[in-house]
Amino acid sequence: MIFAYIRVSTDKQCVENQRFEIERYCRRNELAVDVWVEETVSGTIVIEERKLGKLLRKTRKGDVLICAELSRLGRNMMLIMSVLNRCMECGVQVWSIKDGYKLGCDLQSKVLAFAFGLAAEIERDLISQRTKEAQARKKAEGVVLGRPRGRKSTVRKLSPHEEEIKRMIDRGCSRSDMAKYFKVNRSTLYNYMRDMGIC
Repeated sequence: MIFAYIRVSTDKQCVENQRFEIERYCRRNELAVDVWVEETVSGTIVIEERKLGKLLRKTRKGDVLICAELSRLGRNMMLIMSVLNRCMECGVQVWSIKDGYKLGCDLQSKVLAFAFGLAAEIERDLISQRTKEAQARKKAEGVVLGRPRGRKSTVRKLSPHEEEIKRMIDRGCSRSDMAKYFKVNRSTLYNYMRDMGIC
C-alpha cells in the first residue's frame, strides 16, 4: 500500500501545497495513494500522540510512505530518525519528494537519512537564531513588534472563501459540514462568520 502523510504546525498553515506536490509526483510516476493522513500538530510532539503513530502501526513490509519532505515527519533530528528507523525495521520505504529520497532499509539510506535530519535541524536552529537577532535589533531601535494590542488580523484563513460560504449558507448547508469542507475547526468557522457578519 502507498500512504501519503501531510503535516502542518498550525491551522494558519495550509495542507494544500503538500497535497499538490504529492499528487503531482504520483501522477508523474503513475502511482495511486491508498491512504491519505493529514494532521495539524507540532513536529515536536511524540509520534505516538500523533496520527503519524497510528499510520505507522498500519504499515507492513513493502508499503511506501510518501511525504513532501522529511521535515514533515518531525521537528528535530531525533524524531525524524525514530520514524525512519521504525520504517526501516518494518521494511517500509519512505519517499521524500522535495528532497528526492527513496529511503529503504539499506545502509546508504540510513546514512542519508541521518545526514538530512542533522542538516535540517541545524538549518532550523540557524533560522531561529537569525530571527531572534533581527527581532532584538529592531526592538533596540525602538520598533514595536507584532500586531498592536487588541487589533485582529485582517487576513483570515477563510477570507478567500467568503462568497462560497454565503452560497453554502443559502443552500442550507450545516456549519458542521462547512467546517469539514474547508478543513477547519467549527470554532474557526463560527468566529469568522460572526466577525464578518455572515448569518
